[in-house]
Amino acid sequence: MTIDNEKIGGLLMKLRQEKGFTQREAAEILGVSDKTVSKWERGQGLPDISMLKSLSQLYNVDIDNLLAGTIEKNSENGGNMKKLQFYVCPQCGNIITAGNEAQISCCGKLLKPLTAVSADDSHRLTIEQVENEWYISAEHPMTKDHYIAFVAMVTGDRLILNKAYPEWDLSLRLPKRGHGILYYYCTEHGLFRQLL
Repeated sequence: MTIDNEKIGGLLMKLRQEKGFTQREAAEILGVSDKTVSKWERGQGLPDISMLKSLSQLYNVDIDNLLAGTIEKNSENGGNMKKLQFYVCPQCGNIITAGNEAQISCCGKLLKPLTAVSADDSHRLTIEQVENEWYISAEHPMTKDHYIAFVAMVTGDRLILNKAYPEWDLSLRLPKRGHGILYYYCTEHGLFRQLL
């Protein structure tokens, strides 16, 4: 990556103005002089590496974007749930979803979106209609080291996510609202999908 002082300076100015800070206010928060902030914004110098975390927090921007001097906006997908992404932190098990491409991190690590595969026989959920609900169950092991961590129903306009726990039977009811896709995450084998 090539460092472009003017590009970074332009971004810093834009971010400061979006927050409604004067150069003096930003400088006070960062513990530097307003002349230093002015120098950065004019592209006459760059913030010291020790300032990057503070700038990132002040402006709510990823450090990589600060250094690139740009923030790229995702294309709007009009709320299309077909592009829903699932992320699971391998350290703490945190489950995160995003409606479009995103940079997601947890426990200090950048996460990659999970890729769903069609369910095989050993991971297929049992789906039955009971009155106005879907009754979902599985014979999948639910041990401490190998279990289904969540089941999510995704339709054209909605996501319903149910957390599952080791050593509990996997059975749940979901409202029947047309058809969609079930996504579920096996802690050992990854993300699966099954038509609903």
